[in-house]
Amino acid sequence: MNRDKMATNDSMDTDSDEWDEEEGEVEFCPPVKCLFCAEVCDSPVYMFEHCHQYHNFNIQDVCQLWNLDCFGYIKMVNFIRLKEPSSSDLKALEISDKPPWDNDEFMRPVNPDDPLLQYDIEDVQDLKLSQTDSQSGSNGPPQGAGDPGGGKPVTMSQTEYSQLMARLHATEQRALSAESEMARVLEDMETMRSTAKELVHVAATSSTTSLPVQALTEEEDDVYFSSYSHFGIHEEMLKDVVRTQSYMDFMYQNKDVFTDKIVLDVGCGTGILSMFAARAGAKTVLAVDQSEIIYQAMDISRANGFGDKIQLFKGRLEDVKLPVDKVDIIISEWMGYFLLFESMLDTVVWTRDRYLQPEGRVYPDVCSISLTATDDLELWKNHVTYWDDVYGFRMTCMKSLVVQEASVEVARADGIISDSCVVKEININKCSVSELDFSSDFTLCIRRTSSVTAIVGSFDAYFGHGEDHQIVLQTGPDQPSTHWKQTVFLLEPPIPVREGDNLKGNIVCQKNKKDPRSLVIQLTVGDQRRTYFMQ
Repeated sequence: MNRDKMATNDSMDTDSDEWDEEEGEVEFCPPVKCLFCAEVCDSPVYMFEHCHQYHNFNIQDVCQLWNLDCFGYIKMVNFIRLKEPSSSDLKALEISDKPPWDNDEFMRPVNPDDPLLQYDIEDVQDLKLSQTDSQSGSNGPPQGAGDPGGGKPVTMSQTEYSQLMARLHATEQRALSAESEMARVLEDMETMRSTAKELVHVAATSSTTSLPVQALTEEEDDVYFSSYSHFGIHEEMLKDVVRTQSYMDFMYQNKDVFTDKIVLDVGCGTGILSMFAARAGAKTVLAVDQSEIIYQAMDISRANGFGDKIQLFKGRLEDVKLPVDKVDIIISEWMGYFLLFESMLDTVVWTRDRYLQPEGRVYPDVCSISLTATDDLELWKNHVTYWDDVYGFRMTCMKSLVVQEASVEVARADGIISDSCVVKEININKCSVSELDFSSDFTLCIRRTSSVTAIVGSFDAYFGHGEDHQIVLQTGPDQPSTHWKQTVFLLEPPIPVREGDNLKGNIVCQKNKKDPRSLVIQLTVGDQRRTYFMQ
């Protein structure tokens, strides 16, 4: 710095242009208004000194007393700016577990440009606050500032001190800028890493034709069947009244369809559907399941007097040898999350092609997948913004992992803000396995002005589709809850919409190439395009 040009205040004013030209790297901190009065100081450091001298408010003591981190400090500043307590009011606070500013509402800045909000609270402990002296000038240098090396006071003019502080401020600003840039670079790197991981995963899981589950060996599929060996999952399904009663109502109301027929129950579990069919008049019911629950199903069948009518077989349909060549009816509760998860429909289609006679029927016979939009902000906060502050720590890199996984949960009916749109309809009596991978455009008509936080997927299953005694099993958010709940595809960020808008999009649903029982779903909504995994 050219000290001759900064010798006096007059010369500083006169040569300000030359100063800017020669010392263009120096950035001055904007003025800072006192926390407790109308005084305006040159910087946060001066403001803290002013508060210490004139208001007996020691920022170091306050931070230590309340154990403030950066978030607590920001909340305190916004609390004081908003509520305008005196320093005496703050000193009179009783020490408790939580200070009065311990509320997320005080994370919202009263003044977004407040320099205090940019101040690194970790630097507070390094401040050299002078002894309280009401005669000191609020904007002057702290009294007794000296050489930290020799310990002896150094006398300098106001101009020299201003120049020194200007350099310090410039250094501080460059450090803050570098820290901000580093945070941005780290965030970009995390985004690139997630994107690369997603691309690799998509490349590994995508194929022109997905593998059917028949391609899995019995050993490879053992984990799937083992999960159905425990009674808990069957208890959950049996207690799902919507699910179980839909099957029961259809069979009991259509006994003429089942009377004297040979019925095949694919994946019979505890045998409840087999017993419905037997009671509806079926001549013979063949019940097949690979999991260990089949042994309980045998006991249940005998205990209810169906020992002669229901024949049970342990194994996969692809491996079991049935005592008949053809059957009249196939029943199965094969539906998974988002209808197609677990890919049990592959087995139903294979069984249909192998065992169903030409005039036979599969029930349910038609299924459809639908999408709708929700503005459930609480759901979005629980999964996305939660990671902004986890016990005082930022874990924002976790968002990319959370958002790319479709979640299964109940979507609130009052959060639905669009009409439902069917994106896939499957005729179980005619479809092929290759048709179960699909791509579909969709349009969601928005019912109210809001922001779409997620796309919600559900399905309907029809028994006797289009017939007089049609029964429909529905799993949408506006219907009674089922164990399937709904499938939620979170959006980041939410998409603002207005009432009457047509939100357009596209969905691509495929089996995971490495695990045909899981799904890879690519969803395009507005300008967002994301890949979600169900596994």
